[in-house]
Amino acid sequence: MLRSSLHRLEALKRMSEKVLVIGAGMAGLWTALALAPTGRRVTILERDPPPPDGGPDAAFDDWARRGVGHLRHSHAFLARLRLIIRDQHPKLLEELMAAGCRDLPFEGGLTDQHKRNYKPSPQDKDLAVLTSRRTTLELVIRRYVQAQANIEIRSGAFVRELRVQPGPVPVVIGVVLENGEELAADIVIDAAGRTSQAIEQLIAAGATIPEESEDCGILYFTRHYRLNPGVEEPPRGEAPVTGDLEYLKFGVFPGDNGCFSITLCVPEIELELRKKIVDPKVFDGICERLPGLAPWVDARTATPISKVFGMGDLHSRWRDVAPGGHPAVLGFFPVGDSLVRSNPLYGRGCSFAAVSAHLLRDAIQSFADPAARVGAYQRRIAAELRPYYDAMRDQDRSAVRRARQALTPGYRPSLKSRLTRRFLEDGVAVAIRSDVELFRAALRGFHMLEDPQAWLKRPANLAKIMGYLARGRKANAAAYRLPGGPDREAMLRGLGLEPQTDIDRVVAEAT
Repeated sequence: MLRSSLHRLEALKRMSEKVLVIGAGMAGLWTALALAPTGRRVTILERDPPPPDGGPDAAFDDWARRGVGHLRHSHAFLARLRLIIRDQHPKLLEELMAAGCRDLPFEGGLTDQHKRNYKPSPQDKDLAVLTSRRTTLELVIRRYVQAQANIEIRSGAFVRELRVQPGPVPVVIGVVLENGEELAADIVIDAAGRTSQAIEQLIAAGATIPEESEDCGILYFTRHYRLNPGVEEPPRGEAPVTGDLEYLKFGVFPGDNGCFSITLCVPEIELELRKKIVDPKVFDGICERLPGLAPWVDARTATPISKVFGMGDLHSRWRDVAPGGHPAVLGFFPVGDSLVRSNPLYGRGCSFAAVSAHLLRDAIQSFADPAARVGAYQRRIAAELRPYYDAMRDQDRSAVRRARQALTPGYRPSLKSRLTRRFLEDGVAVAIRSDVELFRAALRGFHMLEDPQAWLKRPANLAKIMGYLARGRKANAAAYRLPGGPDREAMLRGLGLEPQTDIDRVVAEAT
């Protein structure tokens, strides 16, 4: 009985902990939702004003979010995050759908080769993507969070600095707002994203927080459109609506309430293209030259509803708040981009934020000791997220190399590079587009439902891939995608731009 009473007292003590969350973006909202069931009082401090009254269109047109530079870029929730919503917040899923958000089901991605032998599987319903404009997603989630009894959102509350108690291991005991107001807390969570200065302040206070960082080597450009009255989305045909031409990556993102967005990604060293692409005429001109995108930007189909939004300064970044298993700071936890950043190209930022929020909740619930909490949190972050981070970083490095090679006159790839490319294009890609089981397995890794490389390491899957590779291109002809668009020189000349050929000059100007 004594032990039971002590457990109850300990649980009550934890429930009385005061939590401050810096930032009401996706990371902050998911952190609050993860902690809400624990009974703790959670206050979210948000620098920007609240959303305007009204629905999704009002949020898209009028919501000012200085702290979220990618607010009007394309967004989608991968299956890992959608399943969290479905299983833990079914009412939130209902509200998202009522606001016009959409599921892109597994079946929608099947090729003609898949459909010949496709048999539905129960797991297919778990491989859907939830998509809409980012402003709609954030608006609905924020209103859902505000309805939770133990969560408060304070808008216009800019955190100037952390309150730090010095020592061999600094302890965060609260924050100081821009107006000088001091707020005490038992736990401070940094969900302020890539612009947060909290880690830098802690390092200045003596905390040892290692960081890995490297440039993603890419720039993003997004424009939004609305379908014309009475017009439906163009049917998915053989021409791809997503693709990688090496000098250009592209994708269509269906949105809510008849809206969609198109994102074009350009390597940093493509100077001419990146300078001109912010011009709506050039942006749409590129789309018109991509067979899969041309029907979407046809004036008979849709009307642009935004300018071209650009986004740069994209880095992969991994921070460790418990290097060597030893906590660098107590009472403080970064989540989302404040802890781990990755290239938005892979669409895992929101999922990373939600997963890290739940890992933090589990660490706080499992341990009362502040040091044990930090150590457990970092270990779980490394186990859950590091495989995806490494895979994305390696793909970024490869993309940067290919972009440089495209600008190098007379470049000839090595034998190893040619063999690797053949394995990926004539083996892996063909097998995924031909075999439904391989397609499912690959998507499980992509959607963060298992290690991203696990499916490729299974002997049975590898044997299938090698079988398709051995068949040769002629036998596999139906499984190849049509060209996504013209080559680099044809695209640039078609846009009236001069192709670059001096790699030394390009690299010097880009850096």
